[in-house]
Amino acid sequence: MTTGLHSPSPLAKRLADLTAAGRKALVCYVTAGHPTPDATIELLRALPSAGADVIEVGIPFSDPLADGPVIQGSSNEALAHGVTLDRALALVEEARPTAPVVMFTYLNPLLAGGDRVLERARAAGVAGVLVTDLPVGADPERERWCAASGLDFVRLVAPTTPADRMAAIGRHGSGFVYLISRLGVTGERDALAADLPETVARLRRVTALPICIGFGISTAAQAAAAAKLADGVVVGSALVRAAGRSVGEALALVRSMREAMDAS
Repeated sequence: MTTGLHSPSPLAKRLADLTAAGRKALVCYVTAGHPTPDATIELLRALPSAGADVIEVGIPFSDPLADGPVIQGSSNEALAHGVTLDRALALVEEARPTAPVVMFTYLNPLLAGGDRVLERARAAGVAGVLVTDLPVGADPERERWCAASGLDFVRLVAPTTPADRMAAIGRHGSGFVYLISRLGVTGERDALAADLPETVARLRRVTALPICIGFGISTAAQAAAAAKLADGVVVGSALVRAAGRSVGEALALVRSMREAMDAS
């Protein structure tokens, strides 16, 4: 996806610049409105300085089936603060983080937002969109809508995905491919999946897009280990849990992961 005839998107440019510098991307997930809207703005502004290269902003949703208890709880708290999709976009627009923002959402909030919701997202400063429950081929009309939005369309790949479907996901996505490190919902884990290196290798053979590993990355050591395998690492539940205690704790976690990734 490009923003002009020859210009790469902000997300693609950030990832390409990191690759050229020999660094791996640290992708940090924030639930919009958690623990409070003001804390979200503070996080969005401070995360890049702490080491975040890309920020995923989760849109609060009442039925987040792909998410574990930590992110589900954060979504419920945000909804209690009145943070809907449009309020989330307003928070992004107010914060104007210096790292590219990917809107992480389910399909229902997008549909409820109307036909111009992706246009509003771009105007607010969003660079990409990831729709957790819109797999390749599930709804071609909606997929074309996302792909034509001017936003990078980040797609998910599971460890059980066959090679031909991995290739199709790569062809129909942009920005990066989000590789789910293990089956199940989001959440912290004690260790990376043993078959993760082989899964990354299979995906590399069928797509030229950068690969970022998420689901279960909760410590600096895990982030460093995952970064050795892929182009980037996504931290979600551990960061949300830390943010629930304090913005400072969340930023300290990000700094520790950035330092470990750079040292590995």
